[in-house]
Amino acid sequence: MATRPKTVQLKADGRFWLTLDGRNFLGRGRVELLHRIRETGSISKAAKAMKMSYKAAWDAVDSMNGAWQSPLVESSPAGSRLTDDAERLIAAFHKAEARHAAFMEKLTDSLSGPVS
Repeated sequence: MATRPKTVQLKADGRFWLTLDGRNFLGRGRVELLHRIRETGSISKAAKAMKMSYKAAWDAVDSMNGAWQSPLVESSPAGSRLTDDAERLIAAFHKAEARHAAFMEKLTDSLSGPVS
């Protein structure tokens, strides 16, 4: 009696990051942090909204500011704001992440079917 090939549900999966000089630079969490800073005008309020410590948020902002050629977040006693570079990088990230998701979906589709 011949055995039927088993159908399995394989899924391609992977996190998406933009790297800079070989180091993780901008990922989903950092982009969300930037969005929250834009919404609240404050690193502290953005951190609170994301349920993260102020230090973790500040370290992420400091890391991004230091890695890029100019600051992405400018802070003053009145609050924090995103620079034009940050806005462009957020848009580029979303566009690239959407293309990555579409690629991963196509890859997953190519993996489905009988496995012998």
